[in-house]
Amino acid sequence: MVNRATEDAEPRSTQPRAFIVTIYGLYAREVGGWISVSALIQLMERLKIDASSARSAISRLKRRGLLDARKVGGSAGYSLSEQAREILDEGDQRIFGRQRAELADGWVLAVFSVPESQRHQRHVLRSRLSWLGFGTVSSGVWIAPRHLRQETREVLERYQLAAYVDLFDADYLAFGDVAELAGRWWDLEGLQKLYGEFLDSFDPVSARWRRGGAGGDAAAFDDYVRALTAWRRLPFLDPGLPPELLPRGWNGVRAAALFDELNDRLAEPAHRFARSVMGGVTT
Repeated sequence: MVNRATEDAEPRSTQPRAFIVTIYGLYAREVGGWISVSALIQLMERLKIDASSARSAISRLKRRGLLDARKVGGSAGYSLSEQAREILDEGDQRIFGRQRAELADGWVLAVFSVPESQRHQRHVLRSRLSWLGFGTVSSGVWIAPRHLRQETREVLERYQLAAYVDLFDADYLAFGDVAELAGRWWDLEGLQKLYGEFLDSFDPVSARWRRGGAGGDAAAFDDYVRALTAWRRLPFLDPGLPPELLPRGWNGVRAAALFDELNDRLAEPAHRFARSVMGGVTT
């Protein structure tokens, strides 16, 4: 059975709220988690998102419990909620600390059963397992590389899902071909396509910066936020399978190298621009 996680990914045309989450993840936590509305709108306008769309996206994030309205020094703004901080911290580990399994490492199995009366929890559980990188063996048996087991425990406990799940360490003994089975358990074809789209979008950006004609700090901010926003969902869809189990010509290797190059080149000038707009306010 194929893991359908890639079907739940963000649409190709990036939503304004995805940019806002990226901006808060990159720049808000170092100043106490708060950004003024005026600064946030300026940063969004640099990304060609108008003020009306930005305010609408902020309102949606507030309704979802990710942003809290606060005034600092008389200025209106929004700070990260505790839930949002946890989500961003979890994202840091996956985005900037990617880990690739080895075949000898083995697997972790999540075996779960959720009562019909709690169908909403079943949906939440499946979503969490998908974003942890689990593949689907059968409806109530999901699998991931063993290096994800500690993160899995922490996430299931944080979202109060542990009561529905039993976790097992496992080794594959027989009787199929593991590489073929991996193609059934995960939507590797869909993920390969998403990595290809990232390469198509940001190879030209990287080439432009290598030529030295891409612009200053503001341009770096624009390109970096766009690249990170496009990239940050992919490590959550990629379980980090051993290379032996990946399709030939796996785009994920080149895509990861491209993201690392853009991160090394653009993160610092993008930070300078963001701080120039946000000022020195700390909370």
